[in-house]
Amino acid sequence: MLIGAGERVHHCGYTPVMPYRWNPREQLALTRYAIKWLLLAVPVGAVIGSAVAFFLWALERVTYLRCRTDMGASGIPWLLFLLPLAGVAIGWLYHYFGKSVEAGNNLIIEQIHFPGGGVPARMAPLVLIGTVVTHLFGGSAGREGTAVQMGGSIASTASRFFKLDRDDTRMLLMAGVAAGFGAVFGTPLAGAVFAVEVLAIGLVDFQSIIPCLIASVVGDYVTAAWGIHHATYPIHSIVPQGLASATAGLNWLLLSKVALAAIVFGLVSVLFAKLTHGLHRLFQATIAQPLLRPAVGGAIIILLAWLIGPDYLGLGVNPDPKHGGVSIVSIFQFANATPWSWWWKILFTAVTLSSGFKGGEVTPLFFIGAALGNTMAHLLGAPPDLFAGLGFVAVFAGATNTPLACTIMGIELFAGQADLLHSGFVVYLATACFLAYLFSGHSGIYLSQRIGKPKIVSRYLATKGSIRGT
Repeated sequence: MLIGAGERVHHCGYTPVMPYRWNPREQLALTRYAIKWLLLAVPVGAVIGSAVAFFLWALERVTYLRCRTDMGASGIPWLLFLLPLAGVAIGWLYHYFGKSVEAGNNLIIEQIHFPGGGVPARMAPLVLIGTVVTHLFGGSAGREGTAVQMGGSIASTASRFFKLDRDDTRMLLMAGVAAGFGAVFGTPLAGAVFAVEVLAIGLVDFQSIIPCLIASVVGDYVTAAWGIHHATYPIHSIVPQGLASATAGLNWLLLSKVALAAIVFGLVSVLFAKLTHGLHRLFQATIAQPLLRPAVGGAIIILLAWLIGPDYLGLGVNPDPKHGGVSIVSIFQFANATPWSWWWKILFTAVTLSSGFKGGEVTPLFFIGAALGNTMAHLLGAPPDLFAGLGFVAVFAGATNTPLACTIMGIELFAGQADLLHSGFVVYLATACFLAYLFSGHSGIYLSQRIGKPKIVSRYLATKGSIRGT
């Protein structure tokens, strides 16, 4: 016999119960909550969006300048030879003014987990200056770390201005992370999810998703309103080659190749994280003077550029207009990438960041993933542009332990293209991100990330604490 929604069965028969719960006071509290975070997150997101727009504009200008000051046939920009001096300047700046913010993204994650003194306001200008100088003189770094640190610094300053309590401060910090991430890549949905997913492996704090979504959408909108445009990465081969039907059907052979590549993406994300952290400890153990570490790192980058070429300097988003070269854009266009381009970008970036230069890891991870995907495609007989796109986000998913955010990012970046949403692309994308996440284990680029719930239950795996000790 069917039982109504407002009834339940006891051993003696039917017993009426209260109807579905609905409390007008709860709805009023939720309305106040939404209005409060509109009033807080909109202005904070707008300020962060403007700061990110200035940062991206500055990066474009210094990259343009560096790429046009080469040494002739070698293509090595003469500004690169000043990288050790630039490193000393950055080291001096942080040694005397930035010791409290040197932990960068890890400081923000720690303050979200355990709110205390907050994130100092000086973090934003210091990381902005340090990153722009790093890119001007040829260091291999990204931009996500800078945007997230700027967002966290601005949000923390706002929380002190508004005298927010501990819980609201935590939420506003997360909103600042979301706004910085969403604005710097033009992916507002991924920015919101990244901010709630990155804090702890296996646990997603959706309590803060509304402030994060508001701030991320506003930050992205304001950045675009300042005239900032993001690079596009076309994927054309999957549908024309008949690899998927015009419906949502899958090509199972292609899906198996995606799964194999995803395992490699996850392992390479571990390689990047372990090499970067290991070199950082090596620089600290062997060079006692902090100001000299980036000078030595800069000298190593000069040597690598002379031996390998200048393609792996800077962001790696656009090719050198004079000499072409390897870039994320060219990788999607099947041009210039070598089977080992992904390794060279790992090495350049690990040396740059571990020695004390400033910038993020994520854009280099995009380069590494796209180049590795291109290589895997040729080994497996798969479409290079599709695998470049999958590697682009999957290596990032493994390195940050954020497979959901990375899947959404892939949809925002790629799936707006004609026919991709009807090609099985989203399934390939999710498979790549979640398998890379699984096979990256309990490692990552953010050492303050907590282990909320282990990826699998095993006596060989860590079950609590942060990934710093794994």
